[in-house]
Amino acid sequence: MSFFDISEMGPRDLLYRAIGSIDVQEQVRMSGLTSFRIGGPADYVVAPDSVKEVVKALHVLNEQGIPYIVIGRGTNLLVSDEGFRGAVIRIGGTYLQHVEFKGTTMICEAGLPLLSIAKTAMRHGLAGMEFAAGIPGSLGGGIFMNAGAYGGELSQIVKDVTVVDINGKIRTIPGSELGFGYRSSILQSKSWIIVSATLQLKEDDPKAIEARMEELAQARKDKQPLDLPSAGSAFKRPEGHFAGALIEQAGLKGYQIGGAQVSTKHAGFIVNQGGATCKDVLELIRYIQKTVSDKFGVRLEPEIRYLSPYGLDRI
Repeated sequence: MSFFDISEMGPRDLLYRAIGSIDVQEQVRMSGLTSFRIGGPADYVVAPDSVKEVVKALHVLNEQGIPYIVIGRGTNLLVSDEGFRGAVIRIGGTYLQHVEFKGTTMICEAGLPLLSIAKTAMRHGLAGMEFAAGIPGSLGGGIFMNAGAYGGELSQIVKDVTVVDINGKIRTIPGSELGFGYRSSILQSKSWIIVSATLQLKEDDPKAIEARMEELAQARKDKQPLDLPSAGSAFKRPEGHFAGALIEQAGLKGYQIGGAQVSTKHAGFIVNQGGATCKDVLELIRYIQKTVSDKFGVRLEPEIRYLSPYGLDRI
């Protein structure tokens, strides 16, 4: 019997009964849902295909007292080797990916990949998303972290965000009230689920937009280890420094613990060379932090989010 089977029906059956068509799976290895390809099984993975199903899923999970976490494409997440004792609500995959246009704004559901949004905007002659074309995550995860690259950030184009709060209420929050900062937003301190956002773009020639996207894509390909599993930049940029440069100057480029390695292409990335465990990555992160602190007096703060068996935790 599962830890959460506290009634005659298990949570999976309750979710099915409450929602009907919702996609619910049990004991899903998170290594298959994260770009790091690391992580043990989550008790449940719930994939709502509409905002209505998000609300219903939250109702059942709260009623049953089941802890949950929300993920998108899992591109910035390190999951424990023991997995997660609760439910993972996955906003992405093939669901919540509708888009519509109103003038120079795009209203996008949160499961859409950032690359898909950038390409769609380009085809409609709308500029402003070019910087995000190389970011592998979803819109929801990108807004949560205020993702950015090459001088652009989502905070620059987010007009408003629609969320489902912990009580299942749908709310729309102006972008100006989301407290965006460097890789941060107030969403990180809220138990809200991002379901859509309105992006304010501007008209431009599609060919000019495409050229900028191709230029940035080539720069990313030249500089980043895209051929190996990773969770993107491992550390936030410390004030007055670049994390990758400090790590390289500390002599750690190529340093490896188990299957986890400081990328030989870009020292700001930790890559999975094959068979890396969460333990390997955590030990490598801590070793990097200690070495850089000892040599330069700079504390590196992880950009990667760590999911322990009982919830998000600090590294």
